[in-house]
Amino acid sequence: MNLQGKIAIVTGAASGIGLGIARRYVEAGAKVAIADLKAEAAEAAAAELTRTGPGEAIGIAMDVTSEDAVNKGVADVVAKWGTVDVLVSNAGIQIVNRIEDFAYSDWKKMLAIHLDGAFLTTKAVLPHMQKQKSGAVLYMGSVHSKEASPAKSAYITAKHGLLGLARSVAKENGMHGIRSNVICPGFVRTPLVDKQIPEQAKTLGISEEEVVKNVMLGQTVDGEFTTIEDVAEVACFFAAFPTNALTGQSLIVSHGWHVE
Repeated sequence: MNLQGKIAIVTGAASGIGLGIARRYVEAGAKVAIADLKAEAAEAAAAELTRTGPGEAIGIAMDVTSEDAVNKGVADVVAKWGTVDVLVSNAGIQIVNRIEDFAYSDWKKMLAIHLDGAFLTTKAVLPHMQKQKSGAVLYMGSVHSKEASPAKSAYITAKHGLLGLARSVAKENGMHGIRSNVICPGFVRTPLVDKQIPEQAKTLGISEEEVVKNVMLGQTVDGEFTTIEDVAEVACFFAAFPTNALTGQSLIVSHGWHVE
């Protein structure tokens, strides 16, 4: 998985899955912009990854729901490194509630971060990729891009929407050598998932142990969480894949949680 010298932007990358992908890219020789709402955390993560090499990283502030912030962040990366070869649209949050109790403001916030953020970052990087006739656009989907669970209507709607966006990018940009894919992890034990455990226990009226065993891991083949490293390896595979053969496709990384 050689990404030597490739320029990547990973959103929501100061922690969790995004940081794991950024780390894997730096290990593969890439230059990575860690874009995050938390600028100081992004800069600290970038400094740590650069020390370990062989690639390098920078931290940039980016609110993916702001067109101005996205355009400035991408422009800053291009000014420093010349282009963008890989975009990983990973920034996301989770709000859990049943539809009848879901605040409209929370619904709009979820779709803004997951879908608007994916659209705005894609729109900003495509001209650079089109100019060089190559690029990879990756979206962080979920097993919930493929099916539904209770109390996650906004998240599921957003993750389903990323499949459509990736397919549109693939159809519009294949002639430019630009690929798009969706990575669909199962439950990964990150702070975002840890926060969901008590929330889902309360919403579903079950214990936290039952949430983990039955809701999060009950459909896996081995009772194991998907790891950040699992997801990062798939992100490296898609970023380094040399042709359009897999463009527009999604890949489930879930220990068998969802099987197609």
